[in-house]
Amino acid sequence: MLRLHNEDLAVEIDLEKGARISSLKWNGLEFVVPPRPSLMDWGWYAMVPWAGRIRDGVISSSAGVIHQLPTDWDPPHAEHGFGFSSAWNQTGDHSCELLLPEPYAGAVARQAFSLQDNSFTWELNYEANGCDLPAWLGFHPWFKRKLEIGREADLNFSANKMLVRGTDYIPTGELVSPKQQPWDDAFTGVTSDPSIHWEGAALVQIKSSAPWWVVYSEDKEGICVEPQTAPPDASNLGITGAHSLRALFTFSSG
Repeated sequence: MLRLHNEDLAVEIDLEKGARISSLKWNGLEFVVPPRPSLMDWGWYAMVPWAGRIRDGVISSSAGVIHQLPTDWDPPHAEHGFGFSSAWNQTGDHSCELLLPEPYAGAVARQAFSLQDNSFTWELNYEANGCDLPAWLGFHPWFKRKLEIGREADLNFSANKMLVRGTDYIPTGELVSPKQQPWDDAFTGVTSDPSIHWEGAALVQIKSSAPWWVVYSEDKEGICVEPQTAPPDASNLGITGAHSLRALFTFSSG
């Protein structure tokens, strides 16, 4: 377990459960959805070496070699990478790494965490080390809808375009103007920093240069606002993603 704290924030990272942020408290308020039956449904975790779903779990190298990824979590698709369900190795007081399994053998994922005043910084990097497979990254924070005080969470999110999602929950590649919530969708062209407001309690702003974001607001207990270097099924959509991702979460009174 990694632990960070200052006067405003206290963070716990559970290395054994995907190096996920299992607790984040600001001014004593807990913002993280607690454990639920599926590892996909709680905490804040990194998505690596892919983010979101990959259709039928099939991925190909640049040479055309086809590999089958595990589809245990969301059959028939592969979802969210290996990182969220793997044990990570501590590399420093506030950092960890994961040696990725086949077919990404040789590749390494690294996370680092830091606090400054009322802000939390989360960093994720991927090194291919000769692994010739597409990779893209994402963060998957589960924010509680209800804190100990204040009103229920109100999401402020605006983007120019969203990807059409098929009935199989895989993006079709078509970009359209965003529809109304609830969402389980990928967006690009974010027009301002996303934020979540619990009136009477807190406001969190999320800043990242990520070109894609996925928002999931269909759950009764939590909201997910996910910066990603490429959208779900990016390898089949012909979209490449960067191998580095950073996000800043800033907390203030609401």
